[in-house]
Amino acid sequence: MSAKVLTIASDAVDMIISLRDQEPGDQEYGLAIEVSGIRGAQFQYELSFVPVEDQTGTQIREDHDGLAILIPEHDVEKLSGASLELTPQGLAMNNPNLPQSPTMAAAEPRGDLTGPLAEKISTILTENINPAIAMHGGMAELVSVDGTVAFLRLSGGCQGCGMAQVTLRQGIERILRESLPEISEVVDVTDHASGSDPYYQASKK
Repeated sequence: MSAKVLTIASDAVDMIISLRDQEPGDQEYGLAIEVSGIRGAQFQYELSFVPVEDQTGTQIREDHDGLAILIPEHDVEKLSGASLELTPQGLAMNNPNLPQSPTMAAAEPRGDLTGPLAEKISTILTENINPAIAMHGGMAELVSVDGTVAFLRLSGGCQGCGMAQVTLRQGIERILRESLPEISEVVDVTDHASGSDPYYQASKK
């Protein structure tokens, strides 16, 4: 690759090399960097020293002033343009890329969907929606149904998350309305600010 995926500050390179040189043996070690997960609206990372000779066919190698960096090919897009910097708290990744909102397929009818609207919504939340957003630490709960209006509360990683409304509108609400056309409105009653007044956001058909 002609352009490097990462930018690493010189003082960060020096610090990493000083730690790398403490690794046992005479073999050359590189720093493996990969995206290990998601917390809130940011990626999480795992950094480890590995022998350069153990580079796999699914990793790319970059050289930064005598430091070999190994990156999984499937993380290149997520890390492209990111910079690794040294702060008073240690190494910090400054990444302009953000995780995408959880992708969820439209719900296929499962279980008993012949009951009241509340039962149908609960089934879809349990079987289709929550397994998808659980990967991001979130959960959606049906609070109540008033006629054709569904009141939902988001919790876990979705509470107070900057992507919560994207998840609700582009994922949860879309699936519920595609599966249950009789729903006229989805109302988020989550207390995103953790204050005394819940945050209400309604979307009308």
